Amino acid sequence: MTRINSAAELEELRQGILSKKDPDKPSIAICAGLSCLGLGNGTIISAFKEEINKQSLESKIDIVTTGCHGFCEKGPIVVINPEEICYLEVKPEDVPEIISQTVIEKKVIDRLVYTDPNSGEKATHMAEIPFYKNQMRVLLGNNSKINPKCIDDYLMIGGYSALAKALFEMSPVQVLEEVKIANLRGRGGGGFPAGRKWETTRNAPNEEKYVIVNAHEGEPGAYMDRALFQANPHSVLEGLIIGAYAIGSHQGFIYTRHDTPELRKNLDIALAQAEEYGLLGENILGSGFNFKVEVHFDVGIFVSGESSALMRSIEGKAPEPKPKYIRTSVNGIWDRPSNLNNVETWANVPQIISKGSEWYNSIGTDRSKGTKLISLSGHVCNSTIVEVPMGTSLKEIVYDFGGGIPNGKRLKAIHLGGPMGGTIPESLIDNPLDFDVLAKLGASMGAGDILVMDEGTCLVELARYFIDFLSGESCGKCVPCREGIRQMQNILTNMTKGKGREGDIELMEELAEVMGAAALCSLGRSVQNPLLSMLRYFRDEFEAHVKEKRCPAHSCKEAAIEGV
Repeated sequence: MTRINSAAELEELRQGILSKKDPDKPSIAICAGLSCLGLGNGTIISAFKEEINKQSLESKIDIVTTGCHGFCEKGPIVVINPEEICYLEVKPEDVPEIISQTVIEKKVIDRLVYTDPNSGEKATHMAEIPFYKNQMRVLLGNNSKINPKCIDDYLMIGGYSALAKALFEMSPVQVLEEVKIANLRGRGGGGFPAGRKWETTRNAPNEEKYVIVNAHEGEPGAYMDRALFQANPHSVLEGLIIGAYAIGSHQGFIYTRHDTPELRKNLDIALAQAEEYGLLGENILGSGFNFKVEVHFDVGIFVSGESSALMRSIEGKAPEPKPKYIRTSVNGIWDRPSNLNNVETWANVPQIISKGSEWYNSIGTDRSKGTKLISLSGHVCNSTIVEVPMGTSLKEIVYDFGGGIPNGKRLKAIHLGGPMGGTIPESLIDNPLDFDVLAKLGASMGAGDILVMDEGTCLVELARYFIDFLSGESCGKCVPCREGIRQMQNILTNMTKGKGREGDIELMEELAEVMGAAALCSLGRSVQNPLLSMLRYFRDEFEAHVKEKRCPAHSCKEAAIEGV
């Protein structure tokens, strides 16, 4: 690799990479996302290599191992380029036929393409499949095109051009203002405007400042950030470097989970390649701007993802949260100004800088701009990752992308935002995906995970599950959280066993009020959110467990609670 010393050299390198690529040469893009890996992706890759070697086609066909394509339910997914023929649920025994029929003879294998379950119509290309066609894949669109371990693939599609624009055509203040005008709101859960947070850190009275990627993503059912970061790490790195330039930071941190080996591998390679090209380290692109990045891993607990706990972990201390009146934007890592955003937030930054805030503002609603990554799980036909414009209805996400509820059952509710999010009933799913609308409904956006529940779901049991999870993940530092969670856990467990008592519901509401007012960190003050939202919309189900010792969903099986 040759170090790049200017924006002109970056563009020259990009054109050189493009000139060496034969647009007519067949290539096979094989999804290596977590779901496809679990479905036998490794054997598919081996089968393609063996078949290509067997036919002596090594110089005539490229194999590209990519990140997650999103349609997890239909993996392993293989795309044949340049025709962009998309094959779903590929098996090793399909490989010889794909090589001979599709790659060599240019014929489509009907049984491997998408078939509409209702009309029977087939879709040969990825862009024709309704799942992909109806999304707006601003961040995920390149996942199926690039090898995350190859920086040249990212440069080929315009990677790091936004960084060059920021460094050579914009001042740090202009970059900051562009992000503020775009009204990019944090995708990690709170929806706080990223530009305002950046500005606070930039203006904080300390010359040494830090920027951090929160890639912890510890919520059950949330896997959007991993899908994006693992598949396209340079998009996040580019956003982080641009943000550091705007804020005036020369040190960045990436904080992720200890149990993500594929992400770690791709990230290590991406950092090394970026540094070799001069996109990280000293005098980036010859601009005089210096910036380096360190990777840190969690200690295996959910609270590690809380902003101040995360920063303590980076310091080498136990990940215990600080009181919320201490603003990490001003007093973060080692009491220095520290700006933290999640993976998806940082990945939006290059898009805003390259295409402009006006373009970004054209997507979404009045106060929630851009697109949003959503992971769907639970009682839904397609457990999957989608990217849709803000303002898309929840109903469209569940039915058009998720494929609706399996086994002919009725949708009962959806839960948004993980263990500290909220639950809304089926009657409200016509509402849009919007930070403020969801907050009014008592169901925060969270990081973007949606749990779908059919009529057989017991909301009391679900509340117990969330509280049970958080009981084991609380740091235990403050009494309101530690003891409040335990009391709620005991009450809900008794309810599911037919041992609920009069006054239990009111007692939990009282506990929720105390915890919301007195807990130390956002985890302790948000623990009650799922319970309160369920009591708001499904109070009668809780009352049935207490007063009648009956589970309306016929889910709780202990004692006399099976229901009638």
